[in-house]
Amino acid sequence: AEMQKYLLYNSVEPEELPTLRELNTIEICKIWSAMSRHIYRQLLQKKVVEIGVGSFAVVPAHATVAEGKVLPIERPMFILNKPLKMFYNLESEEAKIPDETPVVHPDFEAIAANTHFRHEIVQHCVQETLLCFAEALRDNKEVEFSFR
Repeated sequence: AEMQKYLLYNSVEPEELPTLRELNTIEICKIWSAMSRHIYRQLLQKKVVEIGVGSFAVVPAHATVAEGKVLPIERPMFILNKPLKMFYNLESEEAKIPDETPVVHPDFEAIAANTHFRHEIVQHCVQETLLCFAEALRDNKEVEFSFR
């Protein structure tokens, strides 16, 4: 049900973003960098992190090295949810997450513990940012999300 709210028929109204309106850019970046570190730690433990619009996962891939040798590797990826892809008519590389991989949701309490924000603020900041992301998808805007 989490994902439903990112399937937007209408634009996001300012009152749907109360937390983002109260935070400044530096604060939002702090929250997302704590979120990013949390996701990274989960990926190291071979978990998939589901964030509503999609999942961060480590997927098997192949790298071609010298003399055309192919090495199996694993690479971190963000995989957009299928219903979202269909709803916004997007194309993206198909990635197969190994079936036995455990799926987790962000632990906002743990993420907040690494910031000076209450966990509700961290959670709302993340969800409101994702709403903005969904709106950009809806309006076919270029989006750049950088994670270390």
